[in-house]
Amino acid sequence: MQFDYDLIVIGAGSGGVRTARLAAQSGAKVALIEGSDIGGTCVNVGCVPKKLYSYASYYGEYIQEAKGYGWSIPEASFDFEVLKQRRAQEIKRLNGIYASQQQKAGTHMIEGWGKVIDKHTVQVNDADKITAKNIVIAVGGWPFVPDIEGKEHAITSNEIFDIPFPKRLVIVGGGYIAAEFASIFNSLGSDVKLVYRGQKILRGFDEDLRSFVSEEMQKSGVDFLCGNNVKKITKQGDEFIAHLESGDSIVCDQVFFATGRKPRTQNLGLENAGVELDKNGSVVVDQNFQSNVDSIYALGDVISRVQLTPVAINEGVVLHNHLFGDKSRQMSYEYIPTAVFTHPELGTVGYTEEQAREKFKDIDVYKSNFKPMKHTLSGHDVRSLMKIIVDKASDRVVGLHLGGADSAEMLQGFAVAIKHGATKADFDSTIGIHPSSAEELVTMRTPE
Repeated sequence: MQFDYDLIVIGAGSGGVRTARLAAQSGAKVALIEGSDIGGTCVNVGCVPKKLYSYASYYGEYIQEAKGYGWSIPEASFDFEVLKQRRAQEIKRLNGIYASQQQKAGTHMIEGWGKVIDKHTVQVNDADKITAKNIVIAVGGWPFVPDIEGKEHAITSNEIFDIPFPKRLVIVGGGYIAAEFASIFNSLGSDVKLVYRGQKILRGFDEDLRSFVSEEMQKSGVDFLCGNNVKKITKQGDEFIAHLESGDSIVCDQVFFATGRKPRTQNLGLENAGVELDKNGSVVVDQNFQSNVDSIYALGDVISRVQLTPVAINEGVVLHNHLFGDKSRQMSYEYIPTAVFTHPELGTVGYTEEQAREKFKDIDVYKSNFKPMKHTLSGHDVRSLMKIIVDKASDRVVGLHLGGADSAEMLQGFAVAIKHGATKADFDSTIGIHPSSAEELVTMRTPE
């Protein structure tokens, strides 16, 4: 059978653009279909704008801290509109770079929404039909809002970057998106109330890290309403009222739901080709990202694995190798480092203490909770937490959890070592950089 393309990729997010570009660079004829801005969630309404807003939110703290170091700074003011405009300019610049990279690689970019017609055919915008030997589904996820009364009044992470500045913000959820935006808007000057049905935010992270960041965020002014939930939202003039299950209500300027994301597999036509989905709507794939239909593959947030941008990118590299290379590469999901850009920032790689006790049985835990040197003069009561988990049988470091300034930057190098089997003895024999917070990781000698 003669096909129009060797490969059709539906979705130009992090995983889709990497798969398409590598395939085109290797000589394949590739079509990349996207109905919105290139770059997907991460570039447009995720990691990139969120990190820019996180940077912005620190400057107010820096100004206050500077007084402890002798700086006399006139009263500062913050203009949210300027930040929004500058962010939009940067995202537009990145969109251009992504599009240029595809063009240089030889990818055929098609603007529109793709729908699978059969195992080799995709229809674009309910009009043109194109065929390919293989199809990759990389459409990502979409914010989920529970079906409550007044849900049309809520916003999600898709809208949060362009709202008028909320003096009073209610955030619903306890995952990393909820926690990050609670920190960001609190530090920008909003009165933030975080409503979460659980008793402690960041489920799935190490328990000590969860407790640490909860305490630090509350200390900085975020109001936690745990063990509760929003059951209804009403509008009163320009204000919104979040009605809680406890019977209380909160008057605010915005209600922001960060209650998870779901794969965007609806109305994609996958049923036409018989592609298997799990109960959450994710595409079921094997170790090569192949679905139960041999010509259809999927990766990124549309599959039920690890929903992180660098993971989707690496999945794209592995899939390219499987389709157009020597099939030597495999995707490993063990020891993936990740950061949470709360205040304070978190960084984590490997097993939590709870997971390590289950898997390795006999472990050593090293922990240090301290005031960083910077804050001995800043006047701020800010602390850092560092935690190392070691498998006693092998002496291998199997978990590392950081809470404090620059945790993400600090973690990356340690993640390389841990991924490649570093032991506690390796940590102990490494000279620390003094004075720095990072040296704590190579000077902890006594387990709990």
